[in-house]
Amino acid sequence: MAVATLPVSPASLPLAARISAPELLDTLAPGSPEARTSRRELHRINVLTGTDRWFARMLRSHGRPPSRALEIGAGDGELACRLAPFLRVDGLDRTPRPAHFPAWHRWHAVDALAFRDWPDYPIVLGNLVWHHFTDGELRRLGAALSPHAELVLASEPHRSAWARWLFRATARALRWSLVTRHDGAVSIAAGFRGDELPRVLGLDRRHWHCRITLTVRGAYRLVAEKLR
Repeated sequence: MAVATLPVSPASLPLAARISAPELLDTLAPGSPEARTSRRELHRINVLTGTDRWFARMLRSHGRPPSRALEIGAGDGELACRLAPFLRVDGLDRTPRPAHFPAWHRWHAVDALAFRDWPDYPIVLGNLVWHHFTDGELRRLGAALSPHAELVLASEPHRSAWARWLFRATARALRWSLVTRHDGAVSIAAGFRGDELPRVLGLDRRHWHCRITLTVRGAYRLVAEKLR
């Protein structure tokens, strides 16, 4: 798909309910100039929203070495690499193993819905990936990981008018690319509110303690810890 061809008009997406729509980055070859530019801008978004620092704090607070963690939708592996000082974080993504990914970390080049090694990972985390799944897919994912996971961490877009306005203003001020501007708006429309994410993952309150926080920078964050 050409970058100039928009699969959906982001401005047309309502926010009342989650709407999953195609994102341009998923259609691009990983090494294309457009994909590389958008990934650089995604890293910048993580810096602006404090996402890497948040995951590091959560792992310091909840990680139980020598436990291993798994990042779903690991992309180019940057987050897993940044978190390596706190915990071994393996990667799961449909794309091939990044060249710079640490040799002592495992990389699972498979779709998350087809992944079978959940028993190896008591900690599962994901950044800007959970919203890519439909509710039905999230239910399948939750059913697969929840029997084995002890801690689930997620940082996602908050599906709100404020998040949408803030993203548009930031993208315009920083002159982000068409791919990032389109995909950011689509991501917000597929983001989460309230207890939507733990509920659709099937993280039953009888067995999980779930804490959700919203940030002024438009992030929706979930810390789900299995009760002992």
